[in-house]
Amino acid sequence: MSSPATLPSSAPASSAATPPGGWWAVCLCAAWCGTCGIYRPLFDELARAHPDVRFEWVDIEDESELAGDLDVETFPTLLIADGQRALFLGPLLPQAPVLARLLASLQAGAPGGAGAGDEAQGVFERVRAARSR
Repeated sequence: MSSPATLPSSAPASSAATPPGGWWAVCLCAAWCGTCGIYRPLFDELARAHPDVRFEWVDIEDESELAGDLDVETFPTLLIADGQRALFLGPLLPQAPVLARLLASLQAGAPGGAGAGDEAQGVFERVRAARSR
């Protein structure tokens, strides 16, 4: 039986399929959130199991400049980006298989698909700039 943190196999990466910078999974959380505290070990397990995806944990209160004007109402909220564009921003069940399926689905999606919007893109760009140093 596979680990709950195992992502389904995706198509082999190629320079045409994977934009420069690779995939990002960003969890927007808060230290006081009990659900986030429970989710963190699963998120970290996914990160270890999939070094081809950059997993970042952002406490939106400690790093409010990264969240900007984004109003996070439900935790955990996940942002998924292909390295260039934010493709998903929204609350997600705090279960590793749910994130695994979402990420695999986005990775298998058609290139040039719709992004997650300007607000999501802004958050991704701030996180990428801060965490790529």
